[in-house]
Amino acid sequence: MNASVPIEASGIIPVDQSDVAGIPPLALQIPDFEGQAILRIFSNSTESEIGCYSAVITNGATFSHPNAVGTVLGLFTLVAVGSSFATSMYGNDILITRTHYAHSLSVFVIFAVFHHIFYTGALSLNWPSVLAAFWSNFAWTGGMIYSQSMQNSINQLIGSNKGNTSMVGAAASGKAADNIGGGYQISQIYKRSSFNLLSRDIGSVLDKSSLLKSRALETALSRRDGPVRDASDGYSYYGHPVKPGLPLPGNYSGFAGTLSQEDIPASNAFMTGFLWWLIFTTIVATSLIAFKWLLEGLTRAKVLKKDKLTYFRAHWIGYTILAVLRTCFVAFFMMMFLTLFQFAFTRTGGGTAVAAIIFLIFFVGMMGLGGYALFYRLRYGHYEARPDRLHLEKTKRVGRIPVFGLGSDSKRSEENEQRASAASVPFMRVSYINEDTQQLEVHQDEEYIKRFGWLASRFRRTRWWFFAVWLVYEFIRACFYAGAAGQAATQVFGLLIIEFVALVAFCILRPFEGARLNVIMVYCLGFSKVTTLALSAAFDTRFNLQRITTTVIGIVIIVIQGILTIVLMIAIAVGAISSYMSVMRNHEDFRPRSWAQYRQRYFEHLEKAVPDVPPPPAPAPVPEEPKEPYFSVNSIRRVAKIEDEDNDDYDPKLEVYGSRTSVVAGPSGRKSRAASLNSQRSHSNLPFGARPHRQSWSSRDFSSQSFHVASQRNSMLMSRTTLSGHKTSSGSLRDEVQSQRFGSPFRPETPQRGFSSPQRIRTPEALPLNEEISDITSSRPGTVSPAPTDAATGAGLEVKRIRNGKERAVDFALLPELSLGNDSPSNKPSGLENQRTVIPPTQEE
Repeated sequence: MNASVPIEASGIIPVDQSDVAGIPPLALQIPDFEGQAILRIFSNSTESEIGCYSAVITNGATFSHPNAVGTVLGLFTLVAVGSSFATSMYGNDILITRTHYAHSLSVFVIFAVFHHIFYTGALSLNWPSVLAAFWSNFAWTGGMIYSQSMQNSINQLIGSNKGNTSMVGAAASGKAADNIGGGYQISQIYKRSSFNLLSRDIGSVLDKSSLLKSRALETALSRRDGPVRDASDGYSYYGHPVKPGLPLPGNYSGFAGTLSQEDIPASNAFMTGFLWWLIFTTIVATSLIAFKWLLEGLTRAKVLKKDKLTYFRAHWIGYTILAVLRTCFVAFFMMMFLTLFQFAFTRTGGGTAVAAIIFLIFFVGMMGLGGYALFYRLRYGHYEARPDRLHLEKTKRVGRIPVFGLGSDSKRSEENEQRASAASVPFMRVSYINEDTQQLEVHQDEEYIKRFGWLASRFRRTRWWFFAVWLVYEFIRACFYAGAAGQAATQVFGLLIIEFVALVAFCILRPFEGARLNVIMVYCLGFSKVTTLALSAAFDTRFNLQRITTTVIGIVIIVIQGILTIVLMIAIAVGAISSYMSVMRNHEDFRPRSWAQYRQRYFEHLEKAVPDVPPPPAPAPVPEEPKEPYFSVNSIRRVAKIEDEDNDDYDPKLEVYGSRTSVVAGPSGRKSRAASLNSQRSHSNLPFGARPHRQSWSSRDFSSQSFHVASQRNSMLMSRTTLSGHKTSSGSLRDEVQSQRFGSPFRPETPQRGFSSPQRIRTPEALPLNEEISDITSSRPGTVSPAPTDAATGAGLEVKRIRNGKERAVDFALLPELSLGNDSPSNKPSGLENQRTVIPPTQEE
């Protein structure tokens, strides 16, 4: 063979049905299910591989939709950026502005989630194609955006040094890759026994039908390939060749395999990310400057009032500088990883020199600013280290499962009740002693907020220093991701330990002041990191799992990270609403008005969260009193009485002992039995024989004329004890029947019968003598005719028939209350109105 002479060859390799029989039907439906065709060419003289072709076979379904998914994520990110800037710009009071800014959704949290998802593919593992396709939707968040012109410029900078993709587990193009596709064994190709060759030849001669089918398939494929073969430029590829620095098609191992979805070589990763970060930072700074001058233009045009956003317009240069520093803080992990990966991957070239400079700027700059922020706050105090002991104690019980927590001796001594300790270890307790008694709280110090609010404003009052912990944590992660490239076990298990410790520590600290930030950053993101690393350990090539199994595990990881993304998008939407409420906090007419109650509750929540004090202890439970024998009346059932069936109406004015509450009868004059508890006549609580007293007296009651008229009327009433010519009333007959049946007196208001002698009736002394008394007819129409009226006294009488056909007279005039006691006016009973007087029959009657 001569290397200067090109080789052209063509051929058709038919695929028998038995070759694809092992592919399950589900493979044709799973997105990005791995299919790879590998063609190797060997030299018969040297018995070695001299050529290898690899192609990817897909079913058309994929998780990779960067145009659609990336656009949606970008829009949500822009909403979060706008909300964060709006809360930081609005208002003239720095303390109030900081409070509302701390509870808006942080752009730092959003990119922390996106970087976790995309840079998981930087581990040196043999990733399934489904994960590489899914992560391509988040490539823009890591600065991996493909641009042909940018890649050409980077290629000129780094030269021909494309690095070695095999160090991260990916098979590079243009280099030997014996293990691709599962590898091969040369002994199975050139060292076959003669018996096997003879058996193959005899079998092919005997099986003429299969030979004819194979030739027919070759003829059909040659006809299909005719237009390509007859082309002027000879044979051409159905696909396209891979670019230098990219792994072979179908190989997604390591960071190089993840970047292959974007057609970006691993050697160009740092420069690509760095250039796009510069572009993004420039856009942020330019946008703030343009927004400032836009406000000035609107103010000059009198479209905007001069008192709007006055603090931002006066300090727009400081806002721009702090926004650039904030982008550096957000991109710290990305730049640390990319610079360290450049050192480990290429080692030499212009790109490595630039990476060294950027590494120093970010590492020294951010660590220096973080250290200075700590020193500025803590310079007037000192730290003390004291021996302490950490206890594992049982805090509560969920069902039968005990829940344990951590506690120290210093905290246990402050508690009244000490929990039982299951185990304990000694440790040193470091505490800060502040010597400046006049120093304000960190979130009450306006000068500190102006200088370092971009670092500490979103954290709790007692966790304001958490930004320094986060910088150290992100740097350690970057060292494992990039510094240990090519060492899959070291990366996975080292990071798994770090992420688990960080998850426990962050859950205890809960550093953010906003509840949404703690939920996303601490719980959801921490859980996703730990579970992703634990599942990713199965992709180590030493385990040699089947690709179907790795695909299933990859889909589980996609579900976990997909749920995290959905939760983040929901938090962005809620954060936009809360930011709108914060910006409209000075407006009385808040729209929509139905949200006013939610805004009030949100502001009350902010007031409670700012002090960052522990909640008050729960009140001690009240000890239960010992139970003693008791009874309770839960319900009462009233049994119907005979008088409930009375169909006669009565006049409340005739009621002596009963209540004056009138009862309205139904249309038929009969009371309803169903409503008997509410509709029956109410009775007085006075004992039998007692008389109610009048509640009030008037001057007319004590006039002499009224008393004289009443005396004449009572004398005439006593002389007329019997009358004739009247029919017996139905009510009197019914009372007689009830008296004979039960043999006991009835209601207190029912007059008693059978007195042996008439009773004398007394009236108040000072009644007016010339009082005009109107006639009153019978209260039972149709049963008793009107009684004759005395012309002298004007007293109206009604005649009722009682036992043995005898009769008695009843006066229905508005007489004063009768009394059998003392005659003095002070002892006269009350209730002169609406009363009736009963004249009992005499012995002779």
